[in-house]
Amino acid sequence: MNEADRAEALQETIERYNDAWNRQDVDAIVSMHSPDFVFHNWTANERVEGDAVREHLERIFHNTPSLRFTGRRLYVRDGLVVSEWTARAERGGRQFEWDGVDVFPFEDGLIKRKTVYSDSVSILRQVGLLD
Repeated sequence: MNEADRAEALQETIERYNDAWNRQDVDAIVSMHSPDFVFHNWTANERVEGDAVREHLERIFHNTPSLRFTGRRLYVRDGLVVSEWTARAERGGRQFEWDGVDVFPFEDGLIKRKTVYSDSVSILRQVGLLD
């Protein structure tokens, strides 16, 4: 497989992955992870790995059933995908929106890690903790 084909395969995988997140389909999400997968959300100070990821995702979706993502840009190269996105969710009758970036290293066609960086200042302003 040449570099263009590998990049296209990674892009298709991330598109399926993002769709699974928006459907909150934990089985589909986990099926794309490597066995030693690490989920690390820097903004929320969350880091889980391996089998603990499933329960963590279930908790995220239980606590935020309206959570949805819209992709803004996707960068794919050499076993690495960087995805810029906008998230939207409702909590307590209020709508929230924030931007972020996910970094996905791949290994053997599976996602090895999801590292999340999001706009915490925007979130804090929306909940009234910053002016």
